[in-house]
Amino acid sequence: MYGYLRRLMICVVPMPEPRALLRLLVVFVMAGPWVAGGSGCASTLNFTDPKGPGLIVRYAPARSDTAAAHRVLRGVTFNVKFAEEIDATIALLRGNSHLRDAGLLALQEMDGQGVDRIARALSLNAVYYPAAIHPRNRKQFGPALLTPWPVERGWKVLLPHEGYSRGQRRIATGAAVRVGERLVRTYSVHLETPFQVSASERRDQVGAVIADAAGWNGPLVVAGDMNDARVPEYFEAHGFQWANREAGGSTWWFFALDHVFLRGLDAFSGAIRSGVADPSGASDHRPVWVEVPLG
Repeated sequence: MYGYLRRLMICVVPMPEPRALLRLLVVFVMAGPWVAGGSGCASTLNFTDPKGPGLIVRYAPARSDTAAAHRVLRGVTFNVKFAEEIDATIALLRGNSHLRDAGLLALQEMDGQGVDRIARALSLNAVYYPAAIHPRNRKQFGPALLTPWPVERGWKVLLPHEGYSRGQRRIATGAAVRVGERLVRTYSVHLETPFQVSASERRDQVGAVIADAAGWNGPLVVAGDMNDARVPEYFEAHGFQWANREAGGSTWWFFALDHVFLRGLDAFSGAIRSGVADPSGASDHRPVWVEVPLG
């Protein structure tokens, strides 16, 4: 009942108090496409089965350079905005020198068709799980991981808390990727927005990803759209390094929401480089890249 009342408050009953009015302003500014499209308070079809649906494809050629290759591991995270501009995304990932040849590519707001097209075009392996059918466009909506390296396993992590107005659940997509001689556990994450869950609930979503990686002592990479400027401190409190701390620049409007975090630093050596790239019309988010020297 409490969750229903929260949704009703946001969708139906604007409240005159200043804090409520400020909250409504944030909703309409940040959620403009959903609200204006008339689907802001529509129900969502969530995929809560941890086994699927999902997609694992392997288009990358076999690698023979395991020992000496990639002294620098390049990671990229990019929210592709409802997978609307796949051709532009492919061109961007091919053409931008900081995004090209990424060893780990985390994409958000993807559907299965878009993931498959990008993986085919760039000769990559991919793991994808949709979180839901989004009410805006009735398409799959979820995070993906793509890599030129062998994928040994993929899985879905259900994140807690439904969004207030749509009842949407979020997930993380996990994969075990064999990068040269190292097995790297990696996650593509898309946390819920500030107007759909509280900061503490979003912290619970971070906790679900960290809990899923509990007991893993090897290299660990978490990348994605975190939808909260405070999320880096949650990861740092659990021993992660904020890899794009020095990247500078916003990734959505005026906010830096997209990040890459690393743990298991015995596998990494030297200074980490990072930056924010121009999306060239492929999305309303800017992609973030990091370059991590490997020991």
